[in-house]
Amino acid sequence: MPICTAHELPITGALLGIDPGTKTIGLAVSDQGRVIANGITSLHRSKFAKDAAQLFALYDSRDCVGIVLGLPVQMDGKEGARAQSSRAFARNLLGWRDVPIVFWDERLSTAAVERMLIHADTRRDKRKAVIDKLAAAYILQGALDFLRTRTSP
Repeated sequence: MPICTAHELPITGALLGIDPGTKTIGLAVSDQGRVIANGITSLHRSKFAKDAAQLFALYDSRDCVGIVLGLPVQMDGKEGARAQSSRAFARNLLGWRDVPIVFWDERLSTAAVERMLIHADTRRDKRKAVIDKLAAAYILQGALDFLRTRTSP
C-alpha cells in the first residue's frame, strides 16, 4: 500500500506512531479503539534493516494496522531536508512491508513535550530518556484526535 491519507487508514485497529530522529526513533502505539497513544520505547538508530526489523516486531506484537509517521515540516510549511529524510524512511519501510503509512505534521512536537516535562520538574537526564517516545505519542495522539472526527456522529 502506498503512502495514504489519514482517512484511508483502516477504520479500527491499533496504530504505531513513529518520531524519526537522526539518532533515535521514538515509538508509540494506540489502543485498538484509538482513544489514547502511549509512548512505548525509543530505538537508537543503526542500520536500516535492524531498525525496520525492530519496528515491525513491535508493529506485529501490538496488532497494528497502520503507521503514523512524523513529518518535520518547517515553521513556514515548507519541507526541508529532515522532511525529505522522513519521506525516504517511509519509502524504505514500504520496501520491507506493504503497510498503510500516514504522514503527520510533527511541528513543535518535541518542544511541546520538552516544555511539559520541564513543567513537571523532570530532571534533564530523565527527559532525555523519554522525550522521543513521548514525542511519538504526541504525534500519534494528534492523528487519533483527528481520526475521531471521521467516526463521530
